[in-house]
Amino acid sequence: MNRIAACTRTTKETDIAVTINLDGTGKNEIHTGIGFFDHMLDGFARHGLFDLKVEVKGDLEVDCHHTVEDTGIVLGCAVKEALGEKKGIRRYGHMILPMDETLALCAVDLSGRPYLKFRADFKNDKIGDMDTEMIQEFFYAVSYSAMMNIHLNILDGENSHHMAEALFKSFGKALDMATMEEPRLNEAWTTKGSL
Repeated sequence: MNRIAACTRTTKETDIAVTINLDGTGKNEIHTGIGFFDHMLDGFARHGLFDLKVEVKGDLEVDCHHTVEDTGIVLGCAVKEALGEKKGIRRYGHMILPMDETLALCAVDLSGRPYLKFRADFKNDKIGDMDTEMIQEFFYAVSYSAMMNIHLNILDGENSHHMAEALFKSFGKALDMATMEEPRLNEAWTTKGSL
């Protein structure tokens, strides 16, 4: 099965191209113009074993908002397209991930119904050049454009960098689990007939 998709989006604020291979090895090339955001997407790709290419030109002279949010939109679109009809996948994924003093929980459902539940109390307003409030906005955008349910929760943590990184890595691992093929199933895992 070829589960690779490329999506683009161009507005007056951003120009974004994303390619994802759900059956990759974690290789990635990421250039958003925001060093910390690149680092987070690298963690997502490596720990989810997704091959990921992200090229972004955004209005960073304004702030990081449009770049981060719009990248979430395009990444979500690419995930949705790569999944196709979602036949034979596990659908649900979860991960409780420790990172030093931090403990993050992520659970996803590739249900076709977007929803984000996000709980993280960051100690800093910014990490590098990225506003911490944009982490929630990123996952909200992914949830709605990929049509997936995402729960992210920092169960314990003090260091904002560790908290953010644990969220992105746990999301990668939970999404990897949800997109894995279930060999006993050759249809969408739902009583409705389609997801």
